[in-house]
Amino acid sequence: MKNKEKEKFLWDHYYNNKDYDINIPNMSLYEYMIEETKDFADYPAINYFGKKITYKTFWDYIDRCAKSLKSLGVRKNDVVTICLPNTPESAITFFAINKIGAIVNMVHPLSAEEEIKDYLNKTNSVLMICYSALYNKIKSIINETSVYKVIFASPSDSMPVFLTGLYKVTRERKEEKPKNNNSFYMFWKEFLHLGDYYDGKIDVHRSSTDDAVILHSGGTTGIPKSILLANRSFIGMNEQAKINFHLLVPGDSVLSILPFFHCFGLVVCMYVPICLGVTCILVPQFDAKKFDKVLSKYKPVVMTGVPTLYEAMLKNEKMKNVSFSQFKYVICGGDSIPEKRNKEINDFLKSHGSPEVLQQGYGMTETTGPVCFGSLGSNKLGGVGAPMVGNVVKIIDPKTNEEMKPKEVGEICVNSIVVMKGYLNNEKDTNKTLQLYKDGRKYIHTGDLGYIDEDGVVFYVQRMKRIIVSSGYNVYPQHIENVLRENKYIKDACVVGVPHPYKQEVAKAFIVLKDGVEESWTVKKEIMDYANKNLAHYMIPREYIYKKEFPKTKFMKTDYNKLREELLK
Repeated sequence: MKNKEKEKFLWDHYYNNKDYDINIPNMSLYEYMIEETKDFADYPAINYFGKKITYKTFWDYIDRCAKSLKSLGVRKNDVVTICLPNTPESAITFFAINKIGAIVNMVHPLSAEEEIKDYLNKTNSVLMICYSALYNKIKSIINETSVYKVIFASPSDSMPVFLTGLYKVTRERKEEKPKNNNSFYMFWKEFLHLGDYYDGKIDVHRSSTDDAVILHSGGTTGIPKSILLANRSFIGMNEQAKINFHLLVPGDSVLSILPFFHCFGLVVCMYVPICLGVTCILVPQFDAKKFDKVLSKYKPVVMTGVPTLYEAMLKNEKMKNVSFSQFKYVICGGDSIPEKRNKEINDFLKSHGSPEVLQQGYGMTETTGPVCFGSLGSNKLGGVGAPMVGNVVKIIDPKTNEEMKPKEVGEICVNSIVVMKGYLNNEKDTNKTLQLYKDGRKYIHTGDLGYIDEDGVVFYVQRMKRIIVSSGYNVYPQHIENVLRENKYIKDACVVGVPHPYKQEVAKAFIVLKDGVEESWTVKKEIMDYANKNLAHYMIPREYIYKKEFPKTKFMKTDYNKLREELLK
């Protein structure tokens, strides 16, 4: 923060000078959590299907898990893979691995066999704790990895007794499992008992700059990458949260519905809430039809989600009797929400008694989650908030690397106290993404286009790679999509660029019609007329393709690449 006295930023007015005095202690993310929660022993850290786990019990589980890991030979700097949904076991193992000085590797449970194998081999994982339903996938690839032990955990392991039996009858009886006497595999409860017989040392002090967590993402280039984060990234994020989420107090609760294998979910739905004394209401699988019951039963003060979650909320007719009067924060990340839809969600929240509107944020795995957030008065419709305290955002001209003026569109570049250490075993791409500027800071080139307004609020435009260059014009697909979504017949739109013999590229639009709207000639003509009237001539799509729904990525974003591939076949 030394440069703070010399520089002035457009977003300074959201913070006090003392807010910039962020201190990151030289310790591990586990040690920091223990220090921050030492006074919350009797508070619930986790609520899992109504079963509450206090901080004291949570610490004890972490210790038992740490002892079990040590008894299986896990050493300092070894990599242990977690491949679980949002269950207590996922949170427990996350901290236990860090406690013994090992490194956490988070993997999506719905990954394909070859993807899982690749993640295990890239990280040289020695042990894996995974979802029990993955046995068929694991047994096919595990011998081609360096993993010497697999622990299977079921969502039923920590459920209340009455739900455990129901889950086993309805779900687990259909799953193939390893035989109990197979020494290569082990079940969670058996694994946890190993700790009861271990009496060696389990606490390993790590510095704030030591390796802590590996997450997997598309990276800023769109090519899958493994991102290495240090302890300080998580500690720093919590220090920022104390300021940007200042309304939260110990005993509050957050609906932890975003998956922990994704950085947004890991940070905003697990690590930060636990460090703040906020109860994590764990939801291992999102069910849109039961969403109203979850909100009514648990009444979280924080709701976090991606756009698809809020879409499901709007569609759920049973939601009409649910009160949102307890909300302190309603957060959306992972993808942007068009202004029109944002207004609809805000109206919906208000009609249900919410004192808060939707607050969008912006971030990426390389920055350990949120870079910007619409708190402290920085929430503007269409914006993603101001940079969180301690972050510096520059808008850079991609061609000249010169800083743009307010409201000029360029690449979003981020300097942050929580920035990644780098891409795992990929120095070339790390150096390409993290670049030193003349102000003495290293900035991440995000690959995203956006701008900052005169109030210091950041506006996301779109991915740089989605820009369509047509007859020399820069065409922004997200702008076209936003215009099309304003049409009375259109529910959603996605625009992609395809090669053209002399224009270089042209835009083509995929359309999802609103429920009840027929794909008739009249509707199609009205949509074309609407586009011709509301878009510049070089932006008008050359073709409209109608679909029932758009393909989604594993992280529930519209899969632009898959749609583009359809046109290029």
